[in-house]
Amino acid sequence: MKKRHKQKLVILSIILFVMFNAPVLLLFNSTQQIWGLPMIYLYIFMVWLASSVASFLIFRKFDE
Repeated sequence: MKKRHKQKLVILSIILFVMFNAPVLLLFNSTQQIWGLPMIYLYIFMVWLASSVASFLIFRKFDE
């Protein structure tokens, strides 16, 4: 694995640590709902989906 791919994965890990940290999570802890889902569930799954896509793109370039 190239050094720049490792650096991208470290940056992604740091961003995910911040996004799943308690102060940021508490911003979305409300009774408001979107499409019948509480905001915090929607936030967690959207961040998870975005991190999965970002990881996929990083690893796809790793195969080249």
